[in-house]
Amino acid sequence: MATCLLVIDVQESFRHRPFFDPAALPAYLAAQNALIAGFQARQLAVVRIFHSSGPEQLDNPFAQASGHVRPLQGLADFTAAAQFTKSRHSALVGTGLEVWLTQQRIDRLVISGIRTEQCCETTARHASDLGWQVDFVPEATLTFAMQQPDGQTLSAADIQTRTATVLAGRFATLCTVEQALARAVA
Repeated sequence: MATCLLVIDVQESFRHRPFFDPAALPAYLAAQNALIAGFQARQLAVVRIFHSSGPEQLDNPFAQASGHVRPLQGLADFTAAAQFTKSRHSALVGTGLEVWLTQQRIDRLVISGIRTEQCCETTARHASDLGWQVDFVPEATLTFAMQQPDGQTLSAADIQTRTATVLAGRFATLCTVEQALARAVA
């Protein structure tokens, strides 16, 4: 079963959003970079996915014109087996990723990146529904606190717990970095 690591939306755009909180960044980057290094050492595919959407103007950090749709500082430098830019939550919508994965005979996807509950979770669910085996690595995803409809704050840790809970056993296998690397095969 050929395995591919998806590095989703790990881009400078997030530093320019009002909700960005750098507190969890060191632990996240350590896990993300360990996954990348492990895949590189095993000569397995690492795919980079960027997000670009909204008005194409300088003050939109997710616009190409902003210059922020580029790797997040601190992310390990790697040569991607393929790179895609998406404008939707799922990396499988309108990008060509699905075709590329099929052509490469990839059976298992390891999901990592930014935001845990948004693009990472959506891609995991979508991939599972399309028939891929999905390993979701919560420690190699990053998210930020959100305001709930009642005005209370939902912490990033609570969001990650919720995402892990709804994915586990239904859409994905939850893995640590070490477990994902142990399951990864060419």
